[in-house]
Amino acid sequence: MKAIVCEAWGPPSSLQLRDLPSPVPGPKQVLVRTLVAAVNFPDALIVAGKYQFKPEFPFSPGGELSGEIIAIGNEVKHLAIGDKVVGITPYGAYAQEVLVDAVHIVPLPRDITDADLELAGSFVLTYGTSLHALKDRAQAQAGETLLVLGAGGGVGLAAVEIGKLLGMRVIAAASSEEKLNAARERGADETINYSSDDLRERIKALTEGRGVDVVYDPVGGALAEPALRSVGWRGRYLVVGFATGDIPKIATNLLLLKGSSLVGVFWGEFVRREPELNADNMKLLFAWLQHRKIHPLISKRYPLSQASQALDALLARQAVGKLVVLPQQLD
Repeated sequence: MKAIVCEAWGPPSSLQLRDLPSPVPGPKQVLVRTLVAAVNFPDALIVAGKYQFKPEFPFSPGGELSGEIIAIGNEVKHLAIGDKVVGITPYGAYAQEVLVDAVHIVPLPRDITDADLELAGSFVLTYGTSLHALKDRAQAQAGETLLVLGAGGGVGLAAVEIGKLLGMRVIAAASSEEKLNAARERGADETINYSSDDLRERIKALTEGRGVDVVYDPVGGALAEPALRSVGWRGRYLVVGFATGDIPKIATNLLLLKGSSLVGVFWGEFVRREPELNADNMKLLFAWLQHRKIHPLISKRYPLSQASQALDALLARQAVGKLVVLPQQLD
């Protein structure tokens, strides 16, 4: 099989397309023929050696996929060869075949369309993160106001849609009108272009000075302080990620003055530590997807040989919605 391989820490351009032997599943694993591999910010961090864990070389990046099971371990009883599935794995998905622990596999209907299979392989991480953030960590309530930073990206658009499904008033903030248009199409009530608008002043105007109840921040950097200052009484500031590459230093007196909370969101660790609650969240997300209550956006598709370009586009914050790699397409 062919795979994109990381052989040393570095930028996405350092990745190589290699021929590798087909993996053999362990007792509790399945081998999946990868049809779609989603492109996510942690994939780039892992390649650079900047993520929470560091795989041994060589390895393929990619943690979210859909495909078809082609082999199963001898202790796996609830899955079968030929099943269409979604899988979550720490790494390995930028390859034509990938091993996934059976507990991190979600079976899909056998008659699922190719379009829905593609969506299923690219929405679990972003929508799973955003649902966990808003429902479990922020305990968001209908009628509250939500500010979404980076609202044109994968997790940002997911947060916009889920916020609306939870009955929140959603203010979407992003760096371009193209990204804001995507947020409006997914239900954003108000928008802020922070490339041209003063973020804090616009929030004041849109909330009549009350501030927002919840901030969803996958961006970090210079936006963090004005967003935190815009949190209202008993507000919650969700730390989701640092797409700018800069981890902000928080003035904790701002939390004291508003009786507000700074709340960390680490979906991958939540999946590991609280699998039953995550399973409930997944059921809800797939029900929403099946009934077209959420509309994941895939803006560009890349063949396997261009996976590094996909990661570069993500790091340059050029993506609107999700980017995906198609491992069975080489060029």
